Amino acid sequence: MTAPSTPRRPGAEAFARIGHALPDTDPSDASPHAFPDGGTWRTEIPSVEGPEALGVVLEESVRRDLPVHRISQGSGIWMLSDAEITDMVGACAERSIELCLFTGPRGTWDIGAATRTDSGGAGLRARGHDALAGCVEDALRAVELGVRCLLVADEGVLWTLHRLRAAGALPADTTFKVSALIGPVNPAAYAVHERLGADSLNIPSDLALAHLTEIRRVSRAPMDLYVEAPDDLGGYVRMYEAAELIRRGAPLYLKFGLSRSPGIYPYGAQLRDIALATARERVRRGRLVLDLLARHGADGGMSPLGSRLPGELHRFPVTHPEKD
Repeated sequence: MTAPSTPRRPGAEAFARIGHALPDTDPSDASPHAFPDGGTWRTEIPSVEGPEALGVVLEESVRRDLPVHRISQGSGIWMLSDAEITDMVGACAERSIELCLFTGPRGTWDIGAATRTDSGGAGLRARGHDALAGCVEDALRAVELGVRCLLVADEGVLWTLHRLRAAGALPADTTFKVSALIGPVNPAAYAVHERLGADSLNIPSDLALAHLTEIRRVSRAPMDLYVEAPDDLGGYVRMYEAAELIRRGAPLYLKFGLSRSPGIYPYGAQLRDIALATARERVRRGRLVLDLLARHGADGGMSPLGSRLPGELHRFPVTHPEKD
């Protein structure tokens, strides 16, 4: 457990010179939690849709000196060939970066029309047994090819994969990441997802700072948050809040999304130029965030590169039927 960090106050010295009062802060609202390595934050570049985009991200991250802990993909394992997955696994392993791929069929891309309505219907969840089975098949295929982090967008998929992990059908060090599109928005929901098997959880980027503190009072499961969110997640840009997001939400993955850019899911060659340009720009956005943290004296506490496991988390009991 780490000591509560000091609130960061951008512009504090300038305001003091002109006698402008600052809002009161409460040190008790800081998260008491950290990653097992002692760090309070890690970085993630999302929407890296294949080996070519990954190469751009890796090259650009070296050029801009951006440390990267995790790379994630959004189109899905089923949209990648075995060779493409193997290439991505190898490239990430060379840099000790975690690779996270999205599991299988989900609501926006199957036959369900409800997701196209104003209410959004069932959202990204897996419709019926066949879609659930597709996600399981994706998971088994991905881990066989060396992937150890899987993105999920359905509570049933999460619980099923967790049970398979507990049964030894998936490697014990496989981790599950909950998608931003089903991310929990209150402490009770966050705790339920943790107990269903989640190892890190995207929360919507429009949650207030107080909401992060509320979550941290019931769960230490790592939190993923878009510092800049894609337009379909609201397009929020919260760079100036990055230090406070870490202070309230640790252990936290800072995700560098991109607003005002076209969607690229599901990715194909017809979107190549957009995918490569946006991959490059996400790295630049990440560098801007880390530069801002440094200016605020808040760039300490980053996990060592290569760190990926979440530490001990709370789970619902897993039972397996007796075999005859």
